[in-house]
Amino acid sequence: MNIKKEKNLRRAFFFIALSTLSVLAIITLFIFFEGIPLINKVGVFKFLFGMKWAPSQGLYGIFPMIIGTLSVTLGAALIGVPVALCVSIFLTEFAPKQIRMFMRSTIQLLAGIPSVVYGFWGLTFIVPFIRDYLGGPGLSILAGSLILAIMILPTIISISEVSLLALPGLYKQGSLALGATHWQTIWRVLIPAAKSGIMAAIILGIGRAIGETMAVIMVLGNAVALPNSILDPARTLTTNIGIEMGYASGDHQQALFATGIVLLVMIMILNSAAQYIVRKK
Repeated sequence: MNIKKEKNLRRAFFFIALSTLSVLAIITLFIFFEGIPLINKVGVFKFLFGMKWAPSQGLYGIFPMIIGTLSVTLGAALIGVPVALCVSIFLTEFAPKQIRMFMRSTIQLLAGIPSVVYGFWGLTFIVPFIRDYLGGPGLSILAGSLILAIMILPTIISISEVSLLALPGLYKQGSLALGATHWQTIWRVLIPAAKSGIMAAIILGIGRAIGETMAVIMVLGNAVALPNSILDPARTLTTNIGIEMGYASGDHQQALFATGIVLLVMIMILNSAAQYIVRKK
């Protein structure tokens, strides 16, 4: 009887897992079904590398938005990754117990804040600061990068901390016994040993930054043009979909679904890279 119940439970869990994969497959097929006709109509090269987005004129070039997405994401990574790595090292190696517990709770709270709150805060404080002290309209790649850097901190910090805590204690003990300092042990032993988990954390954080919409809409300026500096406004793939999907129809709507295909492929590549790094190590 117990064996029969165990088989039934196994089947039940299998169907639950299969239903999750089915939802992902349905979403993916729907996006491809809606977007592929427009890509075939316009042409892959013109769609990906076209410089002008003007749906009313039948022009659907998303290259400026690809550059905007990559620029904001790269800026967020350059700002957020060093900070997150330093925080995770502090939590695992230096922080007293009470401070460690308080900071972990704060980081978890940071992860739960709605993105629109981040956007409102950026629009109120970061954008005016950039406009007054650095120049430009304030709504810029720099503002978007700063907001996204804050938003990806919880993901990178949490996974990096777990990766460092999962290392065998003998690594640290052996390094210290050989005469290395605490910092040398962290830099030369612990971080290299945990680099697969840290890299996975960074890639997942970048994936979060690429997929963010609401906060970026509020601080980026949403100009469909190639930016010349980090103080220029730009538009990302996600903000383009978020802004125009409400009133798009026909080819215009299909072009937004095609934009979603590009975005989906980018995120799938990042997630696959993270899984590959983890499995390789």
